[in-house]
Amino acid sequence: MTELILVRHGETDWNRELRFQGQVDVPLNAVGHEQARRLGMRLAGEAADLLVCSDLTRTQQTALPISQHSLQTRLQGSAVLNAALREQSFGVVDGMRVDDIQAKYPEAWVQWTRFHADYAFAGGESTREFHARVLAAVRALALMHVQKTVVVVTHGGVLDMIYRTALALPLSGPRQSEIPNAGLNRVRIEGDGIEIMHWADTRHLANMPPQPVYDQSKVAR
Repeated sequence: MTELILVRHGETDWNRELRFQGQVDVPLNAVGHEQARRLGMRLAGEAADLLVCSDLTRTQQTALPISQHSLQTRLQGSAVLNAALREQSFGVVDGMRVDDIQAKYPEAWVQWTRFHADYAFAGGESTREFHARVLAAVRALALMHVQKTVVVVTHGGVLDMIYRTALALPLSGPRQSEIPNAGLNRVRIEGDGIEIMHWADTRHLANMPPQPVYDQSKVAR
């Protein structure tokens, strides 16, 4: 059994603007840095063995305070980067707002809002392809670190794939889980099984500005 402490990166300006960030390398904004600082303090006494994050700037910046504040000397130092933990690629619409996508790629937007697992924007990944990448990376981590605890700083889409797998939800359809920026999520992995212990814990973010939320259920067709 391996325990994963899963964290979505802190807020970026593009989160606030509800853009499709995808794999564009966007840094944290001021709110995101404060979220990351609080996250680091929250995890200061965590008995974890390894800190891993995607290779994009926003996850690296979120991971830094975790390593700086850690009381566990084995977590101090740079996080291990893993490109397989990147966000889903949205191809030609990476970096775009919804209104701009609707204007420039109206048919592609209609297809997207049906949330079929095998649909992808041009140049991007389908949900099924993304899911396969994420689960291969997560299970490889679990296999390499049996009986250990790994902190993983990643992206909202990655956490959605893990959540769906744990609860045996279909890959098609809109997101059904809360995935706040800098929230804490804990799962246990044993073999092919994933068990959710806690999800979307934001107690360390009390009194911070309300988070931007893109509700997929409101645009599903």
